[in-house]
Amino acid sequence: MEVNLTTLVLEIINFLVLVWILKRFVYKPVLDIIAQRRRGIEQQSADAMQLHEDALALKQQYQERLTDWQQERQQVRDVLNRELETEKTHQLEALQMLLLQQRQKEAAADQSRRVEQVREIEHQALVQGADFAARLLQMASGPELEKRLLSMVIETIAALDSKQIATMQQQWRGHLENIIVCSAYPLASDAQQPLAAALTELVGQPLPIEYSVLPELLAGLHISIGAWVMQANLRDELQGFAEFSRVVR
Repeated sequence: MEVNLTTLVLEIINFLVLVWILKRFVYKPVLDIIAQRRRGIEQQSADAMQLHEDALALKQQYQERLTDWQQERQQVRDVLNRELETEKTHQLEALQMLLLQQRQKEAAADQSRRVEQVREIEHQALVQGADFAARLLQMASGPELEKRLLSMVIETIAALDSKQIATMQQQWRGHLENIIVCSAYPLASDAQQPLAAALTELVGQPLPIEYSVLPELLAGLHISIGAWVMQANLRDELQGFAEFSRVVR
């Protein structure tokens, strides 16, 4: 078989042209596509890795946040328990204080009732005592009692303090005209003399003494020296008892 050199050369040239064409228009684009696909795959892999890392980071953050939230919840629960315990203690103390105040009020009210009862008993005793004393004095009225009252008046005048007497005499000086003595029974001369002497000593000057009888006095004397009055008789004492009884009632 004879090989044609020209044909061989042409075939070689054709092959080289074909290789150049394939390399130029087919192989390079294919390589570019492969490289682009590789870059795409690598980018997707990188994105997937980044997503995985982000997911892990989010998971870690979630775990940390969950741990923090559990700690915060426990702290809030502890604070709430302490506040509830404190409030419970305060409420118990307030309740105990309220009960104590209520007991104190009840004790005070009971004490007030007892005091009121004692006052009522004392009041009744005073009223009964005043009524009894009034009846007793009224029953004891008579000339004999008047003599004792006269002696008491003379003794009372004699027992007055000298300064008090001097003060009264200073007030009476130039203003007295007489002394009025009223008695439930007529005074005998032997009874008038010591009384007149005591009254003259009291006023510091001799003054006329007017004697009169007032049976409504029951027993005793009613002496007037200007505006100064001495009441030593049953009528005025009984009126005092009656007024006292009305006041305490």
